[in-house]
Parts: sequence; C-alpha cells; structure tokens
Amino acid sequence: MKIKEIRAKIYRWTGEVVPPQENFCTNASDILFERGDAMKSYRFLEWLVVEVETDTGIVGIGNAALVPHLVKPTIDIYLAPMCIGEDPWDYNYIYEKMFRKTHAWGRKGVGIIAISAIDIAIWDILGKDAGLPVFKLLGGRTKERIPVYASKLYSDNIDAMQLEAQDYVNQGYSMMKMRFGYGPKDGPLGVKENLARVEAVREVIGYDRDLMLECYMGWNLEYTKRILPKLEKFEPRWLEEPVIADDMHGYAELNAGPIPISGGEHEFSLFGFRQLLDMKAVSVIQFDTNRVGGITAAQKINALAEAYQVPVVPHAGQMHNFHLTMANLNCPIAEYFPIHPIEIGNELFWYIFEGEPDAKDGFIDLNDETPGLGLSLNQKYLDNFEIIT
Repeated sequence: MKIKEIRAKIYRWTGEVVPPQENFCTNASDILFERGDAMKSYRFLEWLVVEVETDTGIVGIGNAALVPHLVKPTIDIYLAPMCIGEDPWDYNYIYEKMFRKTHAWGRKGVGIIAISAIDIAIWDILGKDAGLPVFKLLGGRTKERIPVYASKLYSDNIDAMQLEAQDYVNQGYSMMKMRFGYGPKDGPLGVKENLARVEAVREVIGYDRDLMLECYMGWNLEYTKRILPKLEKFEPRWLEEPVIADDMHGYAELNAGPIPISGGEHEFSLFGFRQLLDMKAVSVIQFDTNRVGGITAAQKINALAEAYQVPVVPHAGQMHNFHLTMANLNCPIAEYFPIHPIEIGNELFWYIFEGEPDAKDGFIDLNDETPGLGLSLNQKYLDNFEIIT
C-alpha cells in the first residue's frame, strides 16, 4: 500500500455567526491599545481538511484549524511530494521525513501544523486498513468511558453565565471550564469583574464539581501574581495559559504557587515540552494533536509527560485527541466543546465532520468496531461553506 494522492481543502464558513461582544475572552492581543473586536485575530471561520488517498482506495481524513491559507500551500508545495509513494505504515519515517526536511522553517507554527494534518490522516488510513479504531493501534482501551469537561462559559453577564453553568450541571457534567474577560489593562475594576464571575459560577456548581479557569494568554506575570491569591479560595482545578506561550520562566514561577498551572496549547514540539517539564512550568499539559506533529508526535509527548507524572489533557476535544486519551492512562480526562452556533470557530468541526461522539452524563465513549478515527465529511451543512481546493 502506497500513498497516491494528498488533497488539502479549506472549508470557509459562510453561515451565520454570533456577533462579537466586549470582554468575551482575554487573549494575548488585549494589551494593545487598538479598539474593537479584541478576539478578531483568534477567531477562525475557516478550517483545513486533508484527504490522503492510497493506491488501494483507502482515504484518510486529517485536519488543521489554524491559518489554513498558509497551511494548504505548505502541504501542496512541500509536504505532499515527500509523502506520495511512501507506505503509510512507515508513519514514523514519514513524520521524521516531513519534520527534518522542513526543520529550518517548519518546526514550529505553520510547518508543524501542516505535518500534523497529514499525520492524522495517515493514522486514519492505518485504522481503516487494519479494521480497527485508532486507539486500538495506540495501545487499546484504558478507560471504560472518557470523562469530559464542558468547555465554553465565555465571559458574559453573570446571569447568563449562571444559567449556562446550571445547564451543564443538569446535563451531568462534573467538570467545566470558564474564560476570563478582563486583563491587566482593565485595572482593579477588571479584577473585581473576573472574581465576581468565578464566584457566581461556583455558587451554581458548588465545590463537588471541578472548575477550570482560562486566561488564553491574556494576562502577564505581574497581574497573575496579584490575582492568584484572590482565586485560591475558589479551588480551581487549574489556571490555564495565564501568560504568553514563550514565557516559560513565568509559567514556572506561577506553577510553584498554590494553583496548578496548565499550558502547552501553543507549544509545538517534543523538545519544547521537555523544556516545560524540566522547568516544572506546568502541572497539566494541553497540547493539540493537530498542532504538535499529529498522532505520531503526540504519542512521544505523552510518554515524556508520563515519565514526569504530569497529566496530559489535549486541547479542544475532537477525535484525534479522544483516541489518544482513550489509549493513554496519563490522559485522565478530555476537553469537550458542546454543540452551539458558530462563535469563535472552534465549533466548526461539528459542522464539517460526522462521527464526533456526543457527551452523556459528562462522559464520551469510542466504538470498538469503528475503524480509523471514525470520521466522515458531513454533507448536511455544505450550503454554509465555500470549499477552496
């Protein structure tokens, strides 16, 4: 079996989008003096889908969510010619070939994202060829079901956030994550607004459920050090990405404090994660499989993290992450984006793919009989997409 063709397509959403609102979610650009939609540079309404086809007719599906207009030509011009003619069962060699031949410019950011999309599709091929779900190829089932946390609760008025939190309680979730809407430039009043929302959500869910708090790189070290003591009484399971991704020393200083710090969503390489672990910079690793080199590289990062006894909770849910979570004891839970209208763009996978598992009572499961990743392209919402080939 050889790889015959690689097709990269951009799915551009043309349907309705929830209008942006102020103080929706902190992010790294908040510190800039520009006014308007602060989330604009982090809102993505396009998604890259990769189909890798073999000479035996098997088609594997991979994807990448970030900068698809840069990722697509990287695949078309550089990576596809490296992979065509190779046996997909030589997946580690193919990964190393892509990684090393683009190393001068591709080891972080666009290059490794493109590699990830192809690698995920290759694993989908392997599962289909073997007649097994991908998690069986990675070591098999380590959980009866995967516990998931509801991941939305963007900053809003307090009544709306309490209603949303109560809805997750009613659905049986024992864990949920909320986003902060205020950062350093909002001053003491912003601190007050942040704390009021954490307190309001805790009031609804109590202390028998886990609450995770996300900053999405929207704070800085000084601000985080000031607010951490005020957050401690709310017993968060973790504080996520308080500072920009490259400030590893800042992460290490914060992680030495009373609240566990999570991160890694914007780290791209095995060696970068080794730095984070050596520095004790995070208590939870949150890589995204479609950013770190795909399933091949993610398994290596999982093994590294397990040796340090730092749990891995992959970013963003989705099947490529769920299969890894099912197959690894060091991945105790998974993130889960509930189905809702398009707002930021991380909801798009529900509209592009069929086969994503629905959460029930705070758990998801994977089918032992479904080969590959278990995904197919959704035909239902095609009228809401422009597909760029």
